Amino acid sequence: MNITDFVDFSFVDIIDILLVALLLFYMYKLVKGTVAINIFIGIVIVYLIWKLTDLLNMDVLSNLLGKFISVGFFALIVVFQQEIRKFLLLLGSTNFTNRRNVVRYFKFLNQNKDSSNLDINVLINSCSEMSKRKTGAIIVLQRSNTLDFTLNESNITQIKLTPQVLETIFFKNSPLHDGAIIIENNQITATRVILPVSDSSDVPSRYGLRHRAALGISEKTDSLTIVISEQTGKLVYVKNGEFIKINSTNELKEKLIQDLNE
Repeated sequence: MNITDFVDFSFVDIIDILLVALLLFYMYKLVKGTVAINIFIGIVIVYLIWKLTDLLNMDVLSNLLGKFISVGFFALIVVFQQEIRKFLLLLGSTNFTNRRNVVRYFKFLNQNKDSSNLDINVLINSCSEMSKRKTGAIIVLQRSNTLDFTLNESNITQIKLTPQVLETIFFKNSPLHDGAIIIENNQITATRVILPVSDSSDVPSRYGLRHRAALGISEKTDSLTIVISEQTGKLVYVKNGEFIKINSTNELKEKLIQDLNE
């Protein structure tokens, strides 16, 4: 008897397996580096145990785990709410008629992609100077998820990132200082951007509207945000809906290099 008699694979089955693998890969990319990755791994382990108990005819345990799995879909929507929003936003905001967006969309699948052409030293030095002068700023670094939903005709720019430009934008009397800027590669692609404000009740009272806006955009996309407080000059780094305290510009530089190369 040929071993292939036990395996009845069609072309559709192969496509089905590839699509499931692609979906799992997308999910992993969305939760990678967040607390949700532990929940994702836990759910996979529970599912594998359930299939094993079912295979071994362990009826009691199999039925218990089966009940858990049956309601798990609704639990996933609650637990992974932010990640699902990021995934849908990635799909919904990608304009397939735009060649640049198509390239950006497929870059999402590439784990070994070059982070960007961002001149981190220029960014860090500018942040350091603005921190010393207590110049309030909110800087959003675009990664895989497009931020086109925050753009309109009045805030789109194409300005090369330089220390003079960055500090001039956030100068208190500058007409462009109100709102956030978006940086893609080494270009400032938008200024005076109004970001979605987080409605989380866990935001510390010492944080103001800039910090809530930074948290809001990080909850909806995989962008990285740097906030400089106008009152204290302190730097705050925001990623995946979390505030990360920064003690020095060297620490900020290390985190940026690490996150941009994920």
